[in-house]
Amino acid sequence: MGTNEKNLTGVERFFDDDEIIVSKTDLKGRITYANNIFLKLADFTEKDVLGQPHSIVRNPTMPRAVFKLLWDTVQTGKELFAYVVNRSKNGDHYWVIAHVTPSFDASGNITGYHSNRRVPDRRILDDTIIPLYTSLLREEQKYDNAKDGLAASHAMLFNLLKEKGVAYDEFVFSL
Repeated sequence: MGTNEKNLTGVERFFDDDEIIVSKTDLKGRITYANNIFLKLADFTEKDVLGQPHSIVRNPTMPRAVFKLLWDTVQTGKELFAYVVNRSKNGDHYWVIAHVTPSFDASGNITGYHSNRRVPDRRILDDTIIPLYTSLLREEQKYDNAKDGLAASHAMLFNLLKEKGVAYDEFVFSL
């Protein structure tokens, strides 16, 4: 168990089906906007999060390979849908299905990122995502060197997608 995992409570937080968590970041992932639902679930104030890295809500049980895929995708100007478990300030957690898109200026340059997060399908979490993410995290933790662990879990994720013959988004929507 890593140092950050010691701060997890094991308590899951939930939000309503009609609620949407919204946040925006700059190019470096620093939060420039967070709506009240984000603040309520993460248990932060606006003052706490503005200017902070979005990883302020990163749950250490979330495989880094999925974040690498997410960042690699949005930095090329594409959108991505992904299941994510976040951590509240006190160590509680909450699952989301995130839609992350780049924001562009009038010249087509990426100026930041926008994420809308909704309530995920519990059956998909329990049947597919949690077992997959547990396997990816276990693979990352086999290595003493974090970069080697990330590369191994990233390869594991891409091999799964290759076996299924789909891109990550197609995989998410096939569930």
